Order: sequence, then structure tokens, then C-alpha cells
Amino acid sequence: MAEDSKVTERVTFSRGYDVCIMAIDGTWRRDCQLRAISDTDAVLTLEGSIQGLNLKEFFLLLSSTGLAYRRCELVRVNGTQMDIQFMRGKNAKKRPGGSSTGNSRMNA
Repeated sequence: MAEDSKVTERVTFSRGYDVCIMAIDGTWRRDCQLRAISDTDAVLTLEGSIQGLNLKEFFLLLSSTGLAYRRCELVRVNGTQMDIQFMRGKNAKKRPGGSSTGNSRMNA
């Protein structure tokens, strides 16, 4: 049963990878460096101030054209370092209730 536990491996970038964070509605955008990433979360180093920004939900733009992105939520800010967690489509809405009645694929 040890294989059932979800252990996510992080890929660490020694020099960082240039990315941006952007508001869901597109009203703000900040440059940052991606320091580490896994399937479920990431660590960013911020460039500039995030004071006054709504970081409840935002996009992590992984490409300069915006074609590769992830929907995120803030976990923690420590100085210029920010830990974020990726939101997963329908799973993000199921957190409080925990029951899934409409999706029979999961039960098969």
C-alpha cells in the first residue's frame, strides 16, 4: 500500500525560469522567477511588490505568449519568495463537500 501515497517530486531550477503571475481578470501582472515546481505546487521569487494584489486565485504564465498556464492559489509569502498551489478544475470546487455524485468514471 506504500505506492498509494502521493509523493510529488519537485524540479528545481538553479538559475530560475522567467515566468509571470497574472490576475484572473487580467487587471495586473508581475514578473517572477520559477525556482521549483511539481505536479501540485511551485516556488516563485517575486520581482516587484505584490502589496494590494488579490492573490486568492491567479494564473501562473509559463510561456511569454500565455499559451501555457496554470490556475493557482497562494499558500505562503516569505519575503520575496512565494509558495503557490495549483488548482485542479472541478476538484477545486469539490473540496468542501467531498462527495461526487455526477461523475461515474471515477467509480469504475
